[in-house]
Amino acid sequence: MATGYPVGLSVDYPERKLNRLTSAFRIFVAIPIIIILILLMGGSFHSGVKEGGWFIAGIGLIFLPLVLMLLFRRKYPKWWYDWNLNFIGFMYRVDAFIYLLTDVYPSTDEEQSVHLELAYPDAAGLNRWLPLVKWFLAIPHIIVMACLGIAVLVVTIIAWFAILFTGNYPRGMFDFVVGVMRWGFRVASYAIILVTDKYPPFSLQL
Repeated sequence: MATGYPVGLSVDYPERKLNRLTSAFRIFVAIPIIIILILLMGGSFHSGVKEGGWFIAGIGLIFLPLVLMLLFRRKYPKWWYDWNLNFIGFMYRVDAFIYLLTDVYPSTDEEQSVHLELAYPDAAGLNRWLPLVKWFLAIPHIIVMACLGIAVLVVTIIAWFAILFTGNYPRGMFDFVVGVMRWGFRVASYAIILVTDKYPPFSLQL
C-alpha cells in the first residue's frame, strides 16, 4: 500500500452496466438488509450514544471489553477480532450497496466486491495505555470525515443520475467514495477495533 498503513479497504469497480432499475429504487431495495444491520448494531453493544453514527458510538463492535482486556491482560481474543472484522465487512458491503458502488445485494458472510485488509494484532506489541486516548486522538479525523461524508452524499446523488442515464458509475467519483470508506476503516481500526497503534494517514489513497 502506498501509505504503508497496515489496514486497507478496496472495492472492485464494476466493469459492466449497473442495473438501472435497482439503482433507481436503491434506498427501498436496501431496506431489508439495513434492518438486519440495525438489529446487529443495537443488539451487540449499546453505548448510550443516540447520535453520531457507528464510529462515534462504537455500536455493533466489541470495544469497551477490548480496551479492558488490552489494558489489564494484554490480550486480544481471536474471536473478538473475527467478530469485529466480519461485522465491519458486512457494514461496508451494505454501505457499498447504498452508495451504488455495486448492484449485487449485500451478503451477510461473503466478501463479494468489498475487500478488507486487517491483520490479527500481536497484543503484546500494542501499547496498553493508548486505547484509553485513541478516541481523543482520532477527533481531527472525525471532523474531516464529517465534511467528507457530506461530499459523499453529493457525489452519490450525482452518480445516481449518471447510472440512470448511462448505466455507469463515473470512475473518479467511485474512487473518491471508496477512498472515504477506506479512510473511515483505517480510523476505526485505530480507535475502535484497536488492531494498530500506528496513527492513520489523512489520505484517501491505498
